Amino acid sequence: MISRRGLLLLSLMCGAGVLWAAGLIGALAFGTRPVVIPIAVGFAAILTVPAFAAGILANRRGFQTRQPRRFWSLASWVPPHVPVWAAVAAAVTFFGFWVALVGAFVALDGTPGRQDGKYVLEDHDQVVEVSRSVYERQLDHETQISLAVLGAFAVGGTFLCAARATAHEEV
Repeated sequence: MISRRGLLLLSLMCGAGVLWAAGLIGALAFGTRPVVIPIAVGFAAILTVPAFAAGILANRRGFQTRQPRRFWSLASWVPPHVPVWAAVAAAVTFFGFWVALVGAFVALDGTPGRQDGKYVLEDHDQVVEVSRSVYERQLDHETQISLAVLGAFAVGGTFLCAARATAHEEV
């Protein structure tokens, strides 16, 4: 079992993943790419995945979770000791990443690639030659999709680790 300090550290790590993903999504939305794509997505995954997995396991063991009784009840999804404002903040942030994900999917016109030194987009077996700026914008949309998914997982990991770390022990 992971200690409370370990869970808090993992929660902070996942929180850094939230900020990293949100910052890069914001930068991509404004047309700048501050970090190379593999580093951006890889670092987000390193910050997110271990803490998310630890949060799932810690909550599963610590709270003996089951299916929620009522789908629409916040109390059935959030441990009782967690303040409502924290659950709402996590939900709003998660929704923000979801909006970024949907927005990137909508803007995606095909799979960017290079053929014979030319920039192309492939969509349903149709290959269209495009300019370098269109090609790079499509790469940015693909990166935004990856970062939005990782950011949403990071929100969950932050919330789960913090909820378990701050849980009161039952006597």
